Amino acid sequence: MANATPHGIPATLIPGDGIGPEIVDVAVRVFDALGSPFAWETQQAGLNALEKSGDLLPAETLDSIRRTGLALKGPLTTPVGGGFRSVNVRLREAFQLYANVRPARTIIPGRYDKIDLVLVRENLEGLYVGHEHYVPIGGDPHAVAMATGINTRAGSRRIARFAFDYAVRNQRRKVTIVHKANVLKALTGMFLETAKEVGLDYADRLEYDDRIVDACAMQLVLNPWQFDVIVSTNLFGDILSDQIAGLVGGLGMAPGANIGEDAAIFEAVHGSAPDIAGKGLANPSALLLAGALMLDHVGKPAQAQKLRDAIDAVLATDSGRTADLGGGASTSKFGDLLIERLRG
Repeated sequence: MANATPHGIPATLIPGDGIGPEIVDVAVRVFDALGSPFAWETQQAGLNALEKSGDLLPAETLDSIRRTGLALKGPLTTPVGGGFRSVNVRLREAFQLYANVRPARTIIPGRYDKIDLVLVRENLEGLYVGHEHYVPIGGDPHAVAMATGINTRAGSRRIARFAFDYAVRNQRRKVTIVHKANVLKALTGMFLETAKEVGLDYADRLEYDDRIVDACAMQLVLNPWQFDVIVSTNLFGDILSDQIAGLVGGLGMAPGANIGEDAAIFEAVHGSAPDIAGKGLANPSALLLAGALMLDHVGKPAQAQKLRDAIDAVLATDSGRTADLGGGASTSKFGDLLIERLRG
């Protein structure tokens, strides 16, 4: 991460596609109200970048993140077909962002109250990396589709260590290791075995247990309060994190952090939602909560908590809720209310 300047900590800002520019604009205004902790370098990625430069992930954007080691990113669109790889996956690989952290906390009481979970997902291995190919048979070039999943002992140990360290640092009580070792005995069996070995080093400070992924999914619906920190492989983490977001109001409330040794990128988990782009309907909460994670990451926990408290207070009122939460506040109005709260 670049050193702080009198104008704030240098950070790359990627507005993204669809609703991205709208919610990023709110985030910038909110950070200004917090005292401008970051000095933004605005760069492009996704469809906007493709139209301007012919590349979904331009070299200028990568260079900026290398300089700052820190980025806040709006949602990006990867075109379907045409051989385009996911921009998010490319960013994770380019900066070896091996840990994906997705907290979920009840802000608006609903079907599930008092949820406070954190999912830690391995970000670089498993089936999600997309090592795929077709096998032709007869006249059908796509007769067989094959995918290769790869987990390494080193990668499993690194993400397990991260999850247990995170739990201790944030005064959590338990880590649950999620796997499918009853069927994928090598691919996820090694992950389970390695994570349990790491857990032994923390046995005097934390509880830890494990769950098969399908059982975990069911128990998250029946009794989510039994979980605290969940650590999982890449694909399982992607699926479970969306399920967990559903416990607290949906993806509009789901922030994410992608963390590596030399860089960290913070984002809203949801997509670019082009169907509502430009209509002022988007909920900026997920990106703002990701901004709070970003403040924690750079050692500004007081500002992070001030932001979370303000979000909680605004969402506690009917007038502060966007359409996805049953309210009528526009994207910009939500930002205005939040800024009033921060400055009040």
